[in-house]
Amino acid sequence: MTRWFRDFGWRHVVGFAALAFALFPLVFVISASLNPRGTLTASVRLFADASLDNYRALGDIPYTFWFVNTLWIAGATAVATVLLAASGAYAFSRFRFHGRRLGMLGLLLVQMFPQILAAVAIFLLMAQIKGALPGIGLGTQWGLVMVYLGGAMGVNIFLIKGFFDSIPRELDDAAKVDGASHARVFFTIILRLGAPVLAVIALLSFIATVNEFMIASIMLQDPERKTLAVGLYGLVSEQLSANWGAFSAGALLGAIPSVLLFRFLQRYIVSGLLRGSVKG
Repeated sequence: MTRWFRDFGWRHVVGFAALAFALFPLVFVISASLNPRGTLTASVRLFADASLDNYRALGDIPYTFWFVNTLWIAGATAVATVLLAASGAYAFSRFRFHGRRLGMLGLLLVQMFPQILAAVAIFLLMAQIKGALPGIGLGTQWGLVMVYLGGAMGVNIFLIKGFFDSIPRELDDAAKVDGASHARVFFTIILRLGAPVLAVIALLSFIATVNEFMIASIMLQDPERKTLAVGLYGLVSEQLSANWGAFSAGALLGAIPSVLLFRFLQRYIVSGLLRGSVKG
């Protein structure tokens, strides 16, 4: 028994300890969402007074609008990010042109500065754009999507390029011999073979958009246009009237789409990240 524990058993102990460490915050939030008092201090006794009052309370606020807004903004951002990043990665991977290496280096250097540093500039820029193009200016969801598209484009292009480099160029040449254009090669061959890394980029972009708060709070002020992160923050922003129970309930429901998407794309994640990270 001692030998088994020394060779294998300690791994189970470490695994169970890590699992408990990871699950406890989730269990605590679930308990808080079922606590009718709406506080976190009364949630020390887990599931002491469980009820669905907090979930019913979500019907008294525009939670449905926040939920739908988040899904649509995150979905549009994920799809547009994949298309733009894949297009840029295809150009860097398959074409040879002056400034190619400098362009890749520039994309990576830009990503060293977090987007929040440009919050004031984004606000002023979108306010000016609203005067000329009201549909994508300050206070619009399309404008928020446009801002998100530039947030992590460099890293995404670099990751996708590494994956595209692993796709044999002979496939491109064979398609071109049959009369295929670059556009057809890109859409019919490269995108299909690059599905694993594209799924990873779409998942990461979706989750990042769902969780993003600062830029969304600057761009969206209309209560019915807010995202979940901004709307739920309003439930706990006031110290004397913070409703942590409804906040926990809304956060749990809002996490369901990300969990389902992660579960659906799980088989692509490992292969997409590994193949995209080993090629230059």
